[in-house]
Amino acid sequence: MKVMHLLPSLSSGGVEQVVLELCEGLCAAGVENIVVSAGGSMVPAIEATGARHITRPIGKKSLLTLLQVGKTARLIREEKPDILHLHSRVPAWVGHLACRRLAPAERPAIISSFHGFHSVNAYSGIMAKGDKVIAVSRCMREHILENYPSTPAESIVVIPNSVDATRFNPEYKPSAEWLEKWYHDYPELKGKYTLCLPGRITRLKGAPHLGPILRQLRSKGIPAHAVVVGETKKGKESYRDEVQAGFAAEGVADCVTWTGHRRDLADVLSACDVTLSLTLQPESFGKTTLEALSLGRPVAGYEHGGVGEQLEQFLPAGMVPTCDTQAMADTLEAWYTERPVPLTPVPAPYRRDDMIRAHIALYQEFCKH
Repeated sequence: MKVMHLLPSLSSGGVEQVVLELCEGLCAAGVENIVVSAGGSMVPAIEATGARHITRPIGKKSLLTLLQVGKTARLIREEKPDILHLHSRVPAWVGHLACRRLAPAERPAIISSFHGFHSVNAYSGIMAKGDKVIAVSRCMREHILENYPSTPAESIVVIPNSVDATRFNPEYKPSAEWLEKWYHDYPELKGKYTLCLPGRITRLKGAPHLGPILRQLRSKGIPAHAVVVGETKKGKESYRDEVQAGFAAEGVADCVTWTGHRRDLADVLSACDVTLSLTLQPESFGKTTLEALSLGRPVAGYEHGGVGEQLEQFLPAGMVPTCDTQAMADTLEAWYTERPVPLTPVPAPYRRDDMIRAHIALYQEFCKH
């Protein structure tokens, strides 16, 4: 079986991480994988799985990207993949248009993964086309059915993203050396009630909500301190400054630590007391919250989207009405004295092996061999 994955690039990000995990599991199962993208820092990791990477600028929102349609058609004709797996909108358009240039016998099966709540329009609708559509959560399936009614319900398959239960489990603990360096780098965290907010620094992640939450907790004498873990993309520095100014207005500017992007997230999540999800709009899945829950760490999050689904199963006490900072602060105040323990171990279908088996089973429905 041969699978060709199309995505914009291989820099850091949730979609890129899922493709990396798929390549690891699929290659280990004997499936040949080709990843087509504009490249990026994760290419060596992709190739280390045994997958091949082919560099093509297929993800830029530009009419020039249409020049890649013919080249992609030739690539498909040469490589003869059984499955063309589309992970993003512009590459999906390139993939669909390329397949139209091929004779029916040359066309691979087309599978797309709905990784996020895209704006609802014809441009995004390309992700709802193809032989099968993967929804990464139940709420994502409902989103597709509601907004793309021409997509048959039977063609939508729910395959949640996953965690590696051998790494993310309650027995995992940061090493003494790691903890020593953590508190050396961030001495302000010692003895504090640490609240981790992971994710890129964007408006959707709800970082400004930390202000009133911290203010209320501090007013109750609770030594709350937020740890914001994520990169600030180039050109977005002004938004971070805006958020920090909001913290200053709330009187909690000294209660927030910005770490930037971290590759040791399992250690960070384990070291912090609670992981938060404050997204203003529902997320399709919520990978970092699942990782924290799998580590046995409590998560408090707004009760919508994929995060709400996880909390409903793992830790219902962590579900907070969306955008209700008062209720979030009340929950965290209660947890300061008695922290809950999430459901463990990781149940199906959230385990990495579950995800890989589900993809293989789906691919095999169309395999020509």
